[in-house]
Amino acid sequence: MPSGGPSPGGTGGAGGALLRTLTLRDAVVVGLGAMLGAGVFAVWGPATRAAGPAVLVAVLLAGAVATCNALSSAALAARHPAAGGAYVYGRERLGPLWGYLAGWTFVVGKTASCAAMAMTAAAYLAPGRERTAAAVSVVVVTALNLAGVQRSAGVTRVVVAVVLATLVGVLVAAGRPGGPAEAGVELTAGDDVLGLLQGAALFFFAFAGYARVATLGEEVRDPARTIPRAVVVSLGVVLVVYLLLAVGLLRGLGVPGVAGSSAPVADLAATALPGPAEGVVRVVAGLAALGALLNLLLGISRTTVAMARDGHLPRTLAVLSGPRRVPRAAEVGVGAVLLLVVLLADLRGAIAFSSFGVLLYYAVANASALTLRGEWVGAPWVPALGLAGCLTLALALPGPAVGGGLAVLALGLVGYTLTRRRDAAG
Repeated sequence: MPSGGPSPGGTGGAGGALLRTLTLRDAVVVGLGAMLGAGVFAVWGPATRAAGPAVLVAVLLAGAVATCNALSSAALAARHPAAGGAYVYGRERLGPLWGYLAGWTFVVGKTASCAAMAMTAAAYLAPGRERTAAAVSVVVVTALNLAGVQRSAGVTRVVVAVVLATLVGVLVAAGRPGGPAEAGVELTAGDDVLGLLQGAALFFFAFAGYARVATLGEEVRDPARTIPRAVVVSLGVVLVVYLLLAVGLLRGLGVPGVAGSSAPVADLAATALPGPAEGVVRVVAGLAALGALLNLLLGISRTTVAMARDGHLPRTLAVLSGPRRVPRAAEVGVGAVLLLVVLLADLRGAIAFSSFGVLLYYAVANASALTLRGEWVGAPWVPALGLAGCLTLALALPGPAVGGGLAVLALGLVGYTLTRRRDAAG
């Protein structure tokens, strides 16, 4: 079992190093594509049902936790610009076990996210044929990633531009004179603290893409400067968009209307814009979910590469292929697992399960950032606040998500113990 030393990936390691082809603009687009995906169209109903009138506060709370996580991730990514994100940070700063747990919770939690996004895209683009359409989506997106990260970033750039233009158009139409009747927006924390926290945890599912750039650390040019700037810029843009959209939805549909809708953004478009606007929004939502799925698969495959390099997964998954140094084995392996989940699993609790795993992942990142001390360039209380926020939101999720997440975490610990024994025996 390797010690907490440098990742082989940073110097070539098993299969060689990934190519640094992503610019600052590419990195920002990757972060935006990860956040402006299925979550912005799918999470409003469940989160509003949980938070009630405090839904706007839930957005702010999720954004505050995400900001702390982003700053911690940016500082760590500048110090450790290797593929793997918090898996690498935990291993380097806290020890192999914590790095492994971060990687395990990321891969499992984000696989659930991918399944939810594939099903969301299918529900918007092919109602009545969701299962088949979701499977096709997984195959197509996996094939695109196999073509190389730069081409994937180019596709993401187009998707982000279309999604932003659509959301701005809906918000402008909803706010014009003669638009939807204003239901009123009340900034209140409400009386149900647990509901507020659950709503924030569910909204975190929509935010949790800002550190996708960190998981692509080996493919970003000048990572010490590019990664922190890209993380902060992409999160700032999305936070503004989410707050504006939250106000627009509450003004146009009211709390009951948002809570009772499976597609509140499309419903707002139907009331604010003439003609086939709702259909256009549904198409854009499906494309956005596919764009987020594309970027999520990139992040999962890169974490898989990092874990395979350290022997936690089969080392064949760390092999890079072709002139673009693409981890094809990892891409195909992750795609195959996701395809199985989409075809067989009941995904009704996918968002909550994913949020639990990803919050634990970022808890490890914040704990790792606490060890930077003199290397920390921001306020030293940021990672402490981020760690407390992640654990609080994770435990506030519904019981089945927490129970299932803890069971999967225990399974991961068993796997870690077995690999340690195998390496010791070898």
